[in-house]
Amino acid sequence: MVTDNDLDKLRNLQEIIYEKIGLEKSILEIPKLLGTQEELLNRLKKTFIDKNSDYEKIKAEEIDLKNKLADTEISREKSEKNMDAISTQREYEALDKEIKDASEKEQQYRKELQQRERILTELDGQIKQQASLIEQQEKELEDRRKKIEAEINEKRKQIDALRKKENKLTENLDTEVVFKFERIIKNKMGIGIVAIKGNVCMGCHMILPVQFANEVRIGEEFVFCPYCSRILYYEESAVGEEDYFNTEDTGALSDLDDMEDEEEEDFEEEEIVNIDSEE
Repeated sequence: MVTDNDLDKLRNLQEIIYEKIGLEKSILEIPKLLGTQEELLNRLKKTFIDKNSDYEKIKAEEIDLKNKLADTEISREKSEKNMDAISTQREYEALDKEIKDASEKEQQYRKELQQRERILTELDGQIKQQASLIEQQEKELEDRRKKIEAEINEKRKQIDALRKKENKLTENLDTEVVFKFERIIKNKMGIGIVAIKGNVCMGCHMILPVQFANEVRIGEEFVFCPYCSRILYYEESAVGEEDYFNTEDTGALSDLDDMEDEEEEDFEEEEIVNIDSEE
């Protein structure tokens, strides 16, 4: 026999389970915030690595240009010294061309060196900025991780306390009923037990067969709504039982199965009609 005490237990249990589910869900959601911050840090590190790679590449080009410039300067200076030893016009013209070519190369190398130096200066500033941001993000991430761990531990303690209350309330309740009840609460926004007034479920507002409503009223065992699956308990209607009962479109519990059979037959007939029309 379902007593008022059993119903009170379920109502209290409902609050405990709903709170426990909320805590468990928040524990799963919390690390997602951490994941966003970790993703940002990883992007910063990747950018830092790319900037360093660019810096090393430009630095190598700068060194190569400096070597080329030095070789060209040496070649030009050597040609200029040889100008004093020439004896023919042809030798003069050839040597003069070498000096001019070397001078042009020197100008080109210096121009390219200036570009590389400017790029290196910009990259160096960006790398230092990225390094500072990474250090700041790592510190914030570590602080955030510690806070999250503390928050999760606190929520787990709350869940443990709720489980103790839950175990105490469910000592004398059927385990299968408790299992179904918790699943219903998860699926029905925290509402697992509702009243039935007359023959109307106050959870889904569906009209139930009178025979079914009477079973709830008698209360020999826990009864679940066939539509929303919530546990039902009987509540007297303020307008009077006879007026409140809705007998239209209702019948015995077997009518629910009959309705399903009729729907299946209609569906089969519709398929046959569709096949004939296609032919």
